[in-house]
Amino acid sequence: MFFSGFLFLVFSLPAMASQILIPMDAESQRNHLKAYGITYWVLEKDVKVQWLLNYRGGSFLLPDSEEIRRECQIRGVSFEVISDQKTDSLLEEISSPSKNMEAVLLEKAPKIAVYSPEGNKPWDDAVTMVLTYAEIPYETIYDEEVLNDALLLFDWLHLHHEDFTGQYGKFYRSYRTAPWYIEDKKQAETLAQRLGYDKVSDEKLAVALKIRDYVIGGGFMFAMCSATDSFDIALAAEGVDIAEPMFDGDPSDADYQKKLNFENSFAFENFILERNPMIYEFSSIDMTSKRQVPMDVDYFTLMEYSAKWDPIPTMLTQNHTMLVKGFMGQTTAYDASTIKPTVLVMGESKINGEARYIHGIKGNGFFTFYGGHDPEDYQHMVGDPKTELELHPTSPGYRLILNNVLFPAAKKQKQKT
Repeated sequence: MFFSGFLFLVFSLPAMASQILIPMDAESQRNHLKAYGITYWVLEKDVKVQWLLNYRGGSFLLPDSEEIRRECQIRGVSFEVISDQKTDSLLEEISSPSKNMEAVLLEKAPKIAVYSPEGNKPWDDAVTMVLTYAEIPYETIYDEEVLNDALLLFDWLHLHHEDFTGQYGKFYRSYRTAPWYIEDKKQAETLAQRLGYDKVSDEKLAVALKIRDYVIGGGFMFAMCSATDSFDIALAAEGVDIAEPMFDGDPSDADYQKKLNFENSFAFENFILERNPMIYEFSSIDMTSKRQVPMDVDYFTLMEYSAKWDPIPTMLTQNHTMLVKGFMGQTTAYDASTIKPTVLVMGESKINGEARYIHGIKGNGFFTFYGGHDPEDYQHMVGDPKTELELHPTSPGYRLILNNVLFPAAKKQKQKT
C-alpha cells in the first residue's frame, strides 16, 4: 500500500519506577480533548510519548513525574500510574501479532499554523476552538505570510473556512447587502491589490499553489468544510476564470467546466461546478443539498485498520467509539463518485453513501479533509453563538481533529528498500 514508505518505530522504554497511562476509552477518561493537550505539553518539554493505538481508545503512555501528575489533575485529565511490571505486560500485549494494536513513538511537538484572516473569531472555527480548549498553542497566518514562504516554519497547517475560488463563500444571494459581506469583500480586494494581483481569485489561487507546494514538500495539511472543496476547485481551475462578474468584475470563461484539470487537485475529480451565483454551493462534490438524513440518525462510521500495517489511518481514526455524530456545514460531506481512487475514506455515512472524513498523500506530505463545520453544533449558522467545549469534553467528532494535530509528532523510519 502507499503507506509502506512511512513506518513507525515501536518504542521500548528501559525499566523505570512507573509510568503514567492516560486512558482514552469512554469509561475511564473524563476529558478526552484536554488529554491531547497534556500529551502535546509533554512533547514540548522534549519528553517522548507512546501512543497506544487501539488500546483503550488510543491511550497515551508517558514517563511518570510529579509535574505531569499535577498537570493532569489541574486540567481534569484522568490518568493511571502503572508499575514497571504492568508496563512491560501492556507493551507485550500490544506487540503480539494476534492483537490489532501498536505502540507509536511521538517525539516532537509539531509547530502549528492556522490559515485565517485577521479579525476572525476563534469560535468561528472548530479547529481553533479545540486547540484553545486543549491548550495547544498555534500561530495565525494569512495570505501575505503564505506568499512569503512562512509555511516553511510549520509542521502542520489548518485551513480556516476559506473560499480559495474568489467567490466570497458563495454568500451572494443571502448576504450581498449585509455590512459584514460588503466589508469582507472590500478588504479582500484591497489585500489582493496590495499583494500585486488584479483580482481576488488570482491572489487566492497563488496562495493555494503555495499551500500545494508546502504539502508536496512534506507538510501536513488539515481542512474542514468549504476550505476542502474550494481548495481543490481552485487548483483544478488554474488558468481558468470560473468567477461570475459580481465576484471579480468580468465574465467567466465560456465552457469553463471543460477546461478544468483534475490532475491538479488533491482529493476530488470529475466534479461539476455550480455556475449559478445565487446558489450557495461550489460544486457536485458536496452532499449537503442531496442529503435525506434525519438529524436523529445522522451518524458516520469510522473505518478500522491494521495498527501494525496501516499505522497512519489507524492514528487518524483513534476514538472511544466507531460511530460519530454527524454535523452540517457549507460542505457537509463528499460525494463518493468525486473522490479520487488514491484517497482513503476513513469515515462514511452508510445511510447516505457519503464520505465524511478522508485522507491522502501528495508528494512527500499528507492531507486530511473533514466535512462539516462544528462537530457539536449540528447546523451552525452565521451569527450563532460559539460552542462551549466545556460541555463536550469527550466529543468523538473533535477527537478526530486532535488526532491530526498529533500525527506529525510520530517517529518516521527511512524505507529499508
